[in-house]
Amino acid sequence: MSSGSSSEPAAETGTEPATPTETATPTETPESTPESLDDWLDDANGYDGEPRRFGPQSRPTVWVGQETESGLAFDPPVIEVPPMTLVRWDWTGHGGQQNVVALDGPFDSGRTNAQPGTKYHYFFEETGEYRYVSEPNRDGGMKGAIIVKEPPSSGNTKVDEWLAAASNFEGTIVDRTDTDTATVTAGAEGNGGQFAFDPPALKISTETTVRWEWTGEGGPHNIVSKGDGPLDSELVAEEGNTYEHTFEETGTYLYSCMPHKSLGMRGAIVVE
Repeated sequence: MSSGSSSEPAAETGTEPATPTETATPTETPESTPESLDDWLDDANGYDGEPRRFGPQSRPTVWVGQETESGLAFDPPVIEVPPMTLVRWDWTGHGGQQNVVALDGPFDSGRTNAQPGTKYHYFFEETGEYRYVSEPNRDGGMKGAIIVKEPPSSGNTKVDEWLAAASNFEGTIVDRTDTDTATVTAGAEGNGGQFAFDPPALKISTETTVRWEWTGEGGPHNIVSKGDGPLDSELVAEEGNTYEHTFEETGTYLYSCMPHKSLGMRGAIVVE
């Protein structure tokens, strides 16, 4: 299996990836990539305009040759990761010969391959935007991007680590310490669909009641604490459903929607 080294250009099959020996550097050639990333991705098959975010210590996998209504795609087509992340591409075997080739470097899986189970990986160390294609289907919209950037920071380490994969978290903890009731929407837009809590992070005072209100979008959701915390609602899909909890003790309370936790549907309550 290739690690992105020029001495081993081809992706291999049936083995786990070796530790990469070369790291990516962002493309800085204006002549070859004059468009903004959003413009370039406008015809990327399977892309809905929202990158899939992954937090630190994650090992994202991108499927090569995913079938979509618009054609073959990388799935997810665009991901956002922090520096020092290993990204792996796995071939589905759909659509014939495929490869993974960055525009203007720095990674290249080598010759095309059609065999399911083929794997290729690359280690991204520096921040930047890395555009890539499958050469046989580039003109058909099989393109993707890796966005490498520092994760959002609120200054609260517990919150930042827990919400690193939540696409609607931008480092802000919404202050509701001046009210005795605060509302969080369950099934808000985010994480590739209606799979978010809004706001994802909330700061309240003790004796404040938080009420979660369901939008009815994104399928069934629930509110479940990480570990042995106090939150544990039923799994419900209907619009208008609510769940409440009054926080009596200070602390940081982390929770998620269990069916969509892996997508980034997570939340945090900071009680002062």
